Amino acid sequence: MTRTAFPPDPTIAAKGYAHPEVLVSTQWLADHLEHPQLRLLECDEDVLLFDIGHIPGAQKIDWHTDLNDPVMRDYVGREAFQALLRRMGIDDDTLVVFYGDKNNWWAAYAFWVFRLFGFTNARLLDGGRLKWELEERPFVTELATRAPSHYVARERDDARIRAFLPDVLAQSRTGGQLVDVRSPAEFTGEKLHMPEYPQEGAMRGGHVPGARSVPWARAANADGTFRSADELRAIYEHEQGLVTGRPTITYCRIGERSSHTWFALTFLLGHIDVRNYDGSWTEYGNAVRTPIETGPAAAVRA
Repeated sequence: MTRTAFPPDPTIAAKGYAHPEVLVSTQWLADHLEHPQLRLLECDEDVLLFDIGHIPGAQKIDWHTDLNDPVMRDYVGREAFQALLRRMGIDDDTLVVFYGDKNNWWAAYAFWVFRLFGFTNARLLDGGRLKWELEERPFVTELATRAPSHYVARERDDARIRAFLPDVLAQSRTGGQLVDVRSPAEFTGEKLHMPEYPQEGAMRGGHVPGARSVPWARAANADGTFRSADELRAIYEHEQGLVTGRPTITYCRIGERSSHTWFALTFLLGHIDVRNYDGSWTEYGNAVRTPIETGPAAAVRA
């Protein structure tokens, strides 16, 4: 089977992104929902949402059990990823569209994990569950069944888009671009967690020295869709001074909100070297002798 050339989405193209091919609108999805080479995957923070109702034909990705190793603090290996995609009827010729709750936090996270394995035939549904629901489009409880595929997974390659603690320390020491996408109260050290969320184990509050505070939700409109390229550029480049050609590391608490920002910088604005630090503050805030700053963001570095 050869890869189908799905048509571009004019709604997304009009927003001026560097790579509009990685997003689809709700109308585009509705028009292509029954295409045999499309697989729709829902990945939510609230893992019970899918069972309550999902977009017709969607399959569930559980970020706890499907993407993370059950023992080691790491992602699944090649064999487990291969088994997951075979079970869902996905191969390299299948177009995968991710969506989820929370303006696609975990959908962007799943998209990022798929990229670790070199799976590039994937897109996000602009606006996720919220936009689909606001437009009163259908949700169902029936489970889709797919014939298993013969997908052969590549070895996971973390080097290009994943950052680790030593990378973050080096980026901080050299004045490199670091983007803290948590809430302002988390950034200053006032809180160790998001408002209304439980503490996830960080012993200290604050931020990585030199990080710029750009809460992830600034990239989204009220309906969950991404802001236009011009609006994103005004935030990240004009206001925060991020330079397209310089390496950037994004982080949050556990890597999901920062996946959303990684996606915006990489694909919507075309920044060429962006890595997501999935260890994020849960690791950094607990690591012995890691330097921490508290208080509001300093002036943007030149």
